[in-house]
Amino acid sequence: MKKILFSLFMFYGIFSEAQIVRKYSNEFLNIGAGARGLAMGGAVIANQNDVYSPMWNPAGLIGVERDWQAAAMHAEYFESIAKYDYIAFAKPLDNNGGVFAISLVRLGVDNILNTTQLIDSEGNIDYDKITSFSQSDYAALISYAFRPGGDHRLSVGVNAKMVYRNVGKFANGFGFGFDLGVLYNADNGINYGAMLRDATTTVNFWKVNQAELSAVVNGEEFNPAPTDNLEITMPKLNLGLSKNFELSRDLELLPEVGLNVDFAKTAAVISTDFASITPYAGAELKFQDMIFVRLGVNRFQTITDIEDLKRKVSFQPSGGIGIKYQGLTLDYAITNSGIGGSNFFSNFFSLKLDMGDFRN
Repeated sequence: MKKILFSLFMFYGIFSEAQIVRKYSNEFLNIGAGARGLAMGGAVIANQNDVYSPMWNPAGLIGVERDWQAAAMHAEYFESIAKYDYIAFAKPLDNNGGVFAISLVRLGVDNILNTTQLIDSEGNIDYDKITSFSQSDYAALISYAFRPGGDHRLSVGVNAKMVYRNVGKFANGFGFGFDLGVLYNADNGINYGAMLRDATTTVNFWKVNQAELSAVVNGEEFNPAPTDNLEITMPKLNLGLSKNFELSRDLELLPEVGLNVDFAKTAAVISTDFASITPYAGAELKFQDMIFVRLGVNRFQTITDIEDLKRKVSFQPSGGIGIKYQGLTLDYAITNSGIGGSNFFSNFFSLKLDMGDFRN
């Protein structure tokens, strides 16, 4: 039943009435990567400085200063129906002080029931015609970060991303776009971060197999192909500021607060026709740069309770831990879809290898 519902939702989102600009286009790239950032509710726009930075703020790659870093993450959603994977590699470039990285992302749902041919042209139901297919979203990010003019306080980063989305035999799409990120480390210890996702908009080109998608029952066609196969992903702006506090010789606290801005009207707490604004906050408690405890909260939105029809504010809490030994860091995060929403929890595990720490 869950796979059938997911199938219906997926078909509605992709094959509904054609509209070039969609609010949630390529949304899988907004999940983030690395259990550290996910445990902090995405509150790492101003403080992520490693191989995971391209998914949060590519300017943070400048923190990769020695040798190279590699990372991998795996997560499963909705009782393992959807699977999310991420791998990345980052290395400083000796000739100009910049840092290069490449990241690969996949979000996929397998064994979705295909019921398009369940009813024949005369209205008869034939369960033997139910098959299955997979829906997968892929992205490759090529990233570069540098310090303009050699300014030690300022770093700039850019992602060039290529997207491939596949819906079984029904459709596939290709897209490309750019993200821009900036980090500024002030003399007072406050770090300012900004990332503009899909800065030039991301253009997605879809090709639909009408023969596989369409079903004709009693002379009426169902699942008609969209008339416009072009999809535009609009920019999103993430802003954050953070500061590290040394509580004792062994204990440090790193909090961050910020805003996520969507240039569209959504269910966010602050929403207009021009933009919707959602706050976020998170913190990391570090012990001897070896043990980490993290908490975060984000995705504040107004929802209507289906029982009493009252409006209320929902949000997504998160938490996690991390352990670091020499150059190897293992992180864990857990989140759900909101206090007033689903009881399904998602678990994230990520592993990072810092070869610079191993060799020093």
